[in-house]
Amino acid sequence: MPVVRIWRRSPGDGAAESGRGDWELEVRPHRAVRTAWVVAILLVAGFTAGGIWLRHGSTGVNFRLADQFAMIGIGLLGAAAVLLLTRPRVRVGKRGVSVRNILGDTEFPWDYIRGVSFPDRKSWARLELVDDDYVPLMAIRSNDKERAAEALDKLRELGAKYTGNP
Repeated sequence: MPVVRIWRRSPGDGAAESGRGDWELEVRPHRAVRTAWVVAILLVAGFTAGGIWLRHGSTGVNFRLADQFAMIGIGLLGAAAVLLLTRPRVRVGKRGVSVRNILGDTEFPWDYIRGVSFPDRKSWARLELVDDDYVPLMAIRSNDKERAAEALDKLRELGAKYTGNP
């Protein structure tokens, strides 16, 4: 099954996204994004405070200025890793469905999509493909409740529109 991988988004690149006008639906998580930002801020604050106060304790270990900067750097790296959870997005249009989870975009033409489902006790929806495979849709999360239900309904409606299946 051919799948289009989109890694670069420069305007001159042939695999680049062609703008917002091609997509009729764009879904992003809401509660997960807020939670990720709060956790990232707490990580940076906690590791910065720990780095600043690292030399003020009497633990018997000789901490230096480089150790303090390293501690702050670890907090920044942890925050950056947590902020990767804000990237998920699903876009739907005439060309198909574009899924961006944590790393990279994948575009699926309508010919290779069988449907969309939200399995019981799962955190996010999944895009069902024709070869009995699936792709998680991390942008449509169960903790978004009504927004997730509306996004699934709209995605199913657009799927019926573009595939001709009621």
